[in-house]
Amino acid sequence: MPKIGFVFPGQGSQRSGMLADMIEQHPVISTTFAEASAVIGQDLWQIVVDNPDGLLDQTYITQPALLTASVALWRAWMQEKGPLPEMLAGHSLGEYSALVCAGVLSFTDAVSLVHKRGQYMQDAVPAGTGGMAAIIGMDDNRIDDICAGVADGDTVSAANFNSPGQTVIAGSKAAVERAMEACKAAGAKRALPLNVSVPSHCALMKPAADRLADDLAKVDFRRPEIPVVQNINGRATREPGEIKDNLLKQLYMPVQWVDTIYCMRDFGIAKVVECGPGKVLSGLVKRIHPELECFAADSSEALASALKNVK
Repeated sequence: MPKIGFVFPGQGSQRSGMLADMIEQHPVISTTFAEASAVIGQDLWQIVVDNPDGLLDQTYITQPALLTASVALWRAWMQEKGPLPEMLAGHSLGEYSALVCAGVLSFTDAVSLVHKRGQYMQDAVPAGTGGMAAIIGMDDNRIDDICAGVADGDTVSAANFNSPGQTVIAGSKAAVERAMEACKAAGAKRALPLNVSVPSHCALMKPAADRLADDLAKVDFRRPEIPVVQNINGRATREPGEIKDNLLKQLYMPVQWVDTIYCMRDFGIAKVVECGPGKVLSGLVKRIHPELECFAADSSEALASALKNVK
């Protein structure tokens, strides 16, 4: 049987009404959201359904909502007696989802952590002062050099190495805009600003990491039951202390998603299930390793199809 891997999405994959069509067939989704709501003291499912005042896109809500959606789908997969994956990975916030499903973190601890993580990230950079942009069609090394060349005392650097030819940069708004123009002038096919409320995975997030360190220190990390490939180095470790350190550094260091997928492929993973809303990661995986088969799981039909096709 081919080896199966699961990937868990990060911010940007949230959408109003996500998983709503699955609730009746998979009641575990409802109970999982109720569990998370009790942790943060807000009705997370109601926010997902109604999205009052765009609240779902506020980082401190987005993060627990996406984590909960991914864990709910994992539980639905397990209830359907789907085969256990042999390796997990999550993109940015999705790494917390992967660690819950690997038995490293309890679900309630993870919900509390990512809720605070979102608040700390928002506090670290006032709204409107940071930015992120996708640079399409340019060599990664050139992007690093260009960012360094236009920084001019501000912060701007590569934040997500998403796929060959698609890298996200992050930093202060003005520096990101300068880098976008410089990349286009140097031959990038496109430079697209991203609609995000905080510039993740750059030095501006160091204050958020310092605050999160205190919370992480109080949480019990266990050895993973399934290997989890981590963002900052594209490698899996079984040591709880190292996992915790890597999770902290992930806030202000770039996401090495290309290396992550290479690691999964080298491990022998042949089929990948995106355990969360949307198909963003499936698209990236196919660009990194076209021979990997990818399956969504964010509707009853998609889940049934994935269960049928990975066996």
